[in-house]
Amino acid sequence: MVAIALEIKPDYVTLVPEKREEVTTEGGLDIAGQSQRLAEIVEKLQSASIPVSLFIDADASQIEASVNVKAQFIELHTGQYAEADSTASRQELAMLASCCEQATRAGLRVNAGHGLTYWNVYPIACLTGMEELNIGHTIVSRAALIGLERAVREMKQAMRGF
Repeated sequence: MVAIALEIKPDYVTLVPEKREEVTTEGGLDIAGQSQRLAEIVEKLQSASIPVSLFIDADASQIEASVNVKAQFIELHTGQYAEADSTASRQELAMLASCCEQATRAGLRVNAGHGLTYWNVYPIACLTGMEELNIGHTIVSRAALIGLERAVREMKQAMRGF
């Protein structure tokens, strides 16, 4: 995948912990556990002017490790927030907010995604420092019923809280 990215030079690359047989990602990369290998990949991509984002769980040690491997972006995994009941979702949101603040203070740019829907996206969109939300499944599913233009417009409205 790194060789393909170096050849086509995308706007940026997000590294995720997927295996070929997986349908989706169910958690973030363990940056701290494989920092040397990831530092080499990040350096290779960024030296080719391809910014790198690391898909991580909302965990302070993973943010610190992301800084240490010199990534420019992180993408916070929002799956636990998306699947939580109302009490747990407040706790998950607080953790995401704390991690977003830690990351921006450390100079990382912050994105988020996984399991976000029209009904749970607004609090994530409001986090200080949040730049981009990666939302695919819920928009495409809705687009099958109402069309892509309207589905995207409605998601933008949900992100703004109305």
